[in-house]
Amino acid sequence: MASLSLRRNKGPSKFEQASDGSMTLIEHVRELRNRLFIASIGVVLGLIVGFIVSDWVFDLLSGPYCNLDTSWVLNNNGVAECKYLTLAATDGLIIKLKIALWVGLILGAPVWLYQLWAFVAPGLHRHERRWAYVFVGIAAPLFAGGAVLAYFVVQHSLQFIMDAGVLQGSQQLEVTAYIGFVTTMILLFGVAFEFPLILLMLNFTGVVTAKRLLSWWRVVVFLCFAFAAVATPDPGPFGMALLASCMALLYFVAIGVAFLNDRRKGVGKEIYAGLNDDEVSTLEEERVPVGASDPIGAPTPVEAPAPVASPRPIERRFDDMT
Repeated sequence: MASLSLRRNKGPSKFEQASDGSMTLIEHVRELRNRLFIASIGVVLGLIVGFIVSDWVFDLLSGPYCNLDTSWVLNNNGVAECKYLTLAATDGLIIKLKIALWVGLILGAPVWLYQLWAFVAPGLHRHERRWAYVFVGIAAPLFAGGAVLAYFVVQHSLQFIMDAGVLQGSQQLEVTAYIGFVTTMILLFGVAFEFPLILLMLNFTGVVTAKRLLSWWRVVVFLCFAFAAVATPDPGPFGMALLASCMALLYFVAIGVAFLNDRRKGVGKEIYAGLNDDEVSTLEEERVPVGASDPIGAPTPVEAPAPVASPRPIERRFDDMT
């Protein structure tokens, strides 16, 4: 009985208070502060791990560059090494911190994404929360697939970029510019692979149908190639064509999913679908006779207005406060 009484006396949770609107503005701000603090702890812990494994991540990012024969030079002992150019004394430390921050954001993503979701979810309906889980579950593999494809593009297009230039012999790249080039490619491809999710969101929310999305295929394919040509830092045709082709393929996959969703919801099979606006209705006309209206009574006289009292003297119109 004691446990039951304690359970009954327990107040509503934070999620329930935010859902029913009983949480005040100050409580919302306090909750946001607490969740940002927890999210920052997750990022800091991931940053520590990223600082530890930053050397391994740097070697992984350096793989495409070190696969080039022009990147290897002989050291003082006559041993070939993969060398970069450094322009500042702090380049090595800054790159290590940047890599640690990237790894920290990735490793801490479950923490700060959950805190963000826990703050936003009370304002959504139950079916909206369910679809949000599905979209988040799809977004992570899509971003990872884009990142892997970007690494593949860098690995195969870097040789073309170096051979197409006017420089001959050993070509050592500046380390900050190279790492920025690789990370930009990974981020760009990862974000571009989220493009079909935008289309699915528009379809699942009922904004556009799959048939309408399919009618845009010429414009979308053109925009995919235009976006890849402008946004891709790789000047070669390999990366641009591969990114545009993957975006177009994902577009058609999203249309296929949208068609399945429309069929599930019965879109296009409405009761009035296929009817012409000018077509005469097939329903039989029902004629109902109109009877005589009720008699209208005589108007009632309007009473005369009450006389208006004369105004009081000016010194009596105000009290002691005015």
